[in-house]
Amino acid sequence: MDRRSFLKGTALTVGSLIAGKEILLKANAQEVIEKYPFLIKFPEKRELIFYSERPPLLETPREYFAKAITPNDAFFVRWHLADIPTELDLNKWRLKINGNTKKPVELSMDDLKTLFEPVSFFAVSQCSGNGRNFFEPKPKGIHWNHGAMGNAEWTGVRLKDVLEYAGLKAGTVEIAFNGLDKPPYPETPDFVRSIPIDICLQEDVILAYEMNGESIPYLNGFPLRLIVPGWYATHWIKSVTEIMVLDKPLKNFWMTKAYQLPDNDCECVKPGEKPKKTKPITKMNVKSVIATPDNGTVLKKGRAVKVAGVAFDYGTGVKEVLVSVDGGRTWHKANLGPYLGRYSFREWFFYFKPEKTGEVEILSRAVNYNGEMQPFKIGWNPGGYKWNVVDKVKVNVV
Repeated sequence: MDRRSFLKGTALTVGSLIAGKEILLKANAQEVIEKYPFLIKFPEKRELIFYSERPPLLETPREYFAKAITPNDAFFVRWHLADIPTELDLNKWRLKINGNTKKPVELSMDDLKTLFEPVSFFAVSQCSGNGRNFFEPKPKGIHWNHGAMGNAEWTGVRLKDVLEYAGLKAGTVEIAFNGLDKPPYPETPDFVRSIPIDICLQEDVILAYEMNGESIPYLNGFPLRLIVPGWYATHWIKSVTEIMVLDKPLKNFWMTKAYQLPDNDCECVKPGEKPKKTKPITKMNVKSVIATPDNGTVLKKGRAVKVAGVAFDYGTGVKEVLVSVDGGRTWHKANLGPYLGRYSFREWFFYFKPEKTGEVEILSRAVNYNGEMQPFKIGWNPGGYKWNVVDKVKVNVV
C-alpha cells in the first residue's frame, strides 16, 4: 500500500483496557505488570504481555518459542521513545544518506527495490535486557522474562550496497542511524546509534522492508528496519529514515551511557557496584529457551510428554541442545529441527515419560559450533543484559 495508517487512537484503545483493570496510566510499567500481569492486543498484534503503552513494550509469551519462526503479530515490541510513527505515505517517504559521502542521496522505497539486489535470511532479534527479571538483585529497567526476542525472515537490501551508491569518502569510521520515532520532550535525547564501518560493510547487514514475506508491522519498524544479525536488537534501528556517514565516533547518550557492559572478562561487577570501565553491548551469546511445558504444568505419570523450544547464538550456529529431566544430574541430546541459517532459531525437542510423581525440574542447555554453552550462572551487571543461564521449568507429575 502506498499509504499505511496505524491506529492513531491506540492510546485511547489501550488506555480504556487499562482503565478497565483500574490501573493508573501514570503508574510505573514494572509496578503494573507485577500487580496485573495481563495480555493486551495492540493494532497489528495478537495478545501479548503488556509492560508499557508509551513507548509500546510488549513481550511474546513463552508458548510461541516452540517454533523457529515467530509470527509477525506475535513478535515482541520494544521502543525507546514515546512518539512513534503511526501513519506514513510511502510516496513521500525518503531514506536520506548524508555526511562523509561523495554525494547526498535520497531514496524512495521503489528506488531501494529496483536499484539494489534483494536478499533474504532468517535472523533472531533479541532485546539486550531479555531475561533481566532473572537477575538477583533485579537491575533497573523493564523486567522482561524470555519473550523479548523473536525470529523472522528479513528481506531487504545490503547496507553496503546503499553506502557504496552514496560513495563513502576516506576517513569514514562509523555509520549512524536515525528513525521516525521522536523524543516526547526537548531534553530527551533522540534515539540515534552508530555502528563501526567494518560491520556495516558486511554482507549480512541489511535494510529490511519485509518481515516473514510481508511489510514490517508499524510496531516493529515499518517501513524500513536495520538488521544486524548476531547483534542485540539495540542496534536494529526501527523506521530508519536517515543514515549519517561519520568521520568521527558518535558521542551521544545512547552510545556513551546507555547499553554499556562492564569491560572485564566476566562483563560483571558485584551487585550494586558501578563498573570502572565499560564497553558497548554487541554480539549475542548462546542460549536456549523451553517453550513447552510451562512452569506449573501438571503431567500424568507414565504418559510421554514433549519438551520443546528454540536455541540460537550470534552466528556460529547451534550444534546441539542438551536436556535434563532430573534437575541436571543427567543430560540427553535433544532432536534438532530444520536448519534455517546460522542466525536463526533452531527448533529442538525431546520426549520423556515421567515414572515418579512429584515435582520435576526440566533444564535445557545449548552448545554452539565454537563449543560455547549456556552457563549455570552468570555475574551481575547494572543493565541486566545478556542473560543466558541454562533455562529451567518446574512441572508436577501426578
